[in-house]
Amino acid sequence: MADAEVVPLDDDTRSRRGAGAKVPRGRRGSGRRNDSEQRTPAASLAPVPDAGPAAEPAAGPEADREAGAPVPGEAEGPVAAEETPGPVRGGEGPQERPEGADRDLPGLPDPAAVLAALGDALGGAADRLLGGPWEWKVANGLAFLRRRITGEYEVDDFGYDRELTDQVLMSLLRPVFAKYFRVEVRGIENIPAEGGALVVANHSGTLPLDALMTQVAVHDHHPAHRRLRLLAADLVFVLPVVNELARKAGHTLACAEDARLLLERGEVVGVMPEGFKGLGKPFSERYKLQRFGRGGFVSTALRTRVPIVPCSIVGAEEIYPMVGNSRTAARLLGLPYFPVTPTFPWLGPLGMVPLPTKWTIQFGEPIATDTHPPEAAEDPMLVFNLTDQVRETIQHTLYRLLMQRRSVFF
Repeated sequence: MADAEVVPLDDDTRSRRGAGAKVPRGRRGSGRRNDSEQRTPAASLAPVPDAGPAAEPAAGPEADREAGAPVPGEAEGPVAAEETPGPVRGGEGPQERPEGADRDLPGLPDPAAVLAALGDALGGAADRLLGGPWEWKVANGLAFLRRRITGEYEVDDFGYDRELTDQVLMSLLRPVFAKYFRVEVRGIENIPAEGGALVVANHSGTLPLDALMTQVAVHDHHPAHRRLRLLAADLVFVLPVVNELARKAGHTLACAEDARLLLERGEVVGVMPEGFKGLGKPFSERYKLQRFGRGGFVSTALRTRVPIVPCSIVGAEEIYPMVGNSRTAARLLGLPYFPVTPTFPWLGPLGMVPLPTKWTIQFGEPIATDTHPPEAAEDPMLVFNLTDQVRETIQHTLYRLLMQRRSVFF
């Protein structure tokens, strides 16, 4: 018989894996090789002469290992090979990292360690400072921070970031809604629990805080916690910081195409047809609705066959009583108006703090549009009548709420 070449036991499996295949940790063999085997390359082994007929294997620990029998003094079962830093010998390639190791960020603390440290440091004061389930709040905040850094969050094709809106933006607006303006919400059940709907509201207050408060009202007070997708003017999307925040909060450009796409997806869309005419009107014309445009929102509702929900907002007109409009400053700054109030610009940035008025947001009964065919959107007379119906509903509701209000601030 020709001289046989002694081949290491694992060479066959390595050739099937390939030179760069990964080897799972703790699965390299049934026992540990001694140091001489690991350091001796296959090429250095001398040929072994023909041994003739096969003889019985010699008894000993090595034979017991090959036969799978337990060896005295050694633990039963496979023994994990010792991990050594750097590349693995024999062309096995790099070690396989445990699952989730790629997501580990050395700059972020372990949530469990942070909770334990806070508990030890604060003791009983943690419940008083951070609220009841403070462990959950801290863990949720750390998990949110990790997802933001690793990019494990989703935005839709309009740029809406639901997680950021729910956990950050709504959390910032909620104290203003509940504690500062003390908003009372009525008729929220008139917004359907599912499917598309178009919320049409009056617009006022110099700055569009009424739109943000309406968004919080729908999100927090609706039984289904629906999300209001507001249509905003072009100016919102050219301002450096406001542009990104508006997109993240779910706002989109006030055009028929975007509104139609959102309504067809079953979203609740909000529109304020007065636009800058209502937002920048003088204080002497408070609660007097301006023109509702050409009724584009009605045409969109007819095409998508969604209900129109009138919304009346009382309290926003008085947060910045606009007693004047500096047209020169507005033209220089590229703004539709430059408000002059009893506090702004006389008090500087302090004059931008709104007055703590008492708000009421009333959602009226929905106006059905599915009784008309989609081609009714091309009927100018029908569009005009529905637009006037929505406007008159909001105006009469405003008058009724003003009669019921005891005071601007209480």
